[in-house]
Amino acid sequence: MAQFFPYFESASVTDQIKTLPNEELLDFWEETQFMDSLAEKDNDEQIPFFSLEYERAVLQELQLRRCMGHLESR
Repeated sequence: MAQFFPYFESASVTDQIKTLPNEELLDFWEETQFMDSLAEKDNDEQIPFFSLEYERAVLQELQLRRCMGHLESR
């Protein structure tokens, strides 16, 4: 399971995401989607903002990997 460490000031979300293998990157994205759905139920205003940041970073990394040929075509 992927882990993100929000308290490491020296490593940004983007830097941490770059180190994840493809499967863990997709797991991380799935977990952020799940947390976002829970936040919607609780009407928590702060979590969706962070979820969108994570989603943006994951999508950018997937696009970069796809362009560089690091993702297999199915």
